[in-house]
Amino acid sequence: MNSFSQNHYLILFLVLSVWTSHVMSRRLSEACTSERHEKWMAQYGRVYKDAAEKEKRFQVFKNNVHFIESFNAAGDKPFNLSINQFADLNDEEFKALLINVQKKASWVETSTQTSFRYESVTKIPATIDWRKRGAVTPIKDQGRCGSCWAFSAVAATEGIHQITTGKLVPLSEQELVDCVKGESEGCIGGYVDDAFEFIAKKGGIASETHYPYKGVNKTCKVKKETHGVAEIKGYEKVPSNNEKALLKAVANQPVSVYIDAGTHAFKYYSSGIFNVRNCGTDPNHAVAVVGYGKALDGSKYWLVKNSWGTEWGERGYIRIKRDIRAKEGLCGIAKYPYYPTA
Repeated sequence: MNSFSQNHYLILFLVLSVWTSHVMSRRLSEACTSERHEKWMAQYGRVYKDAAEKEKRFQVFKNNVHFIESFNAAGDKPFNLSINQFADLNDEEFKALLINVQKKASWVETSTQTSFRYESVTKIPATIDWRKRGAVTPIKDQGRCGSCWAFSAVAATEGIHQITTGKLVPLSEQELVDCVKGESEGCIGGYVDDAFEFIAKKGGIASETHYPYKGVNKTCKVKKETHGVAEIKGYEKVPSNNEKALLKAVANQPVSVYIDAGTHAFKYYSSGIFNVRNCGTDPNHAVAVVGYGKALDGSKYWLVKNSWGTEWGERGYIRIKRDIRAKEGLCGIAKYPYYPTA
């Protein structure tokens, strides 16, 4: 065998070795990810109707895991991501399932305001955490129902009720899902101002114990003798696109806000101060701002209570970058804030 043939076979051998190694590595990676998917399914009680559906979900899971691990490996953001209960959903499915708020016809893109009781407030704490002041109930989970608006409104109402009475009472999101009519449609989506108006006009809202959460649209079952566990007089809107005004409001009570939660990063947020350039400003999710603060590196943030359970974020919370250049705030957090009045 001449040297040319020897070199030819050597090159062929090396190519085949590299190819075989690549195939084996890919198969091992696939097997490892498949095992992780099985464990994830067991952790979250996920069951699929057939093998085809399971394979489809596995592919989505694999792609999401790759995104999460690549994001964290880059290490160029002040926050991290992790696999959570949404890992087998693609972005379209996730948005259709949980992100249902659309821009309301009555919202006006202006900073003018007829009534804002905290306008003249000058004494503002450097940091505040309404959890430490006993005005925030434990994290709740809206499940697979587009009821974020109800959870946001309830969190703000629970806060002002505790501040004015000293009593922290978990209140009923399900009553709002079932009973608030008009532009709000229960699990299909709704608005916090509709919820506040309903509570004020009805004379209060039931406790979570009396009217427990089901996560689906039910028939309204309000009983007069139990409706007034927590009462509010009405609600006010924080001046739009004004983080300083929002700061004044949050310094005095938890506030309902709308944000754009549609980014892949928000979906898998797990810790740190959330700050992404591609975060939109069109409202599609409602949450509650229950404080604000400053990290050790000086970064300012909003402390936000979400309604996706404790497996998401920092045990159900997210810290969102505060005081950015855009007047509407990161993800539009300062666009449409509301708070109940007692």
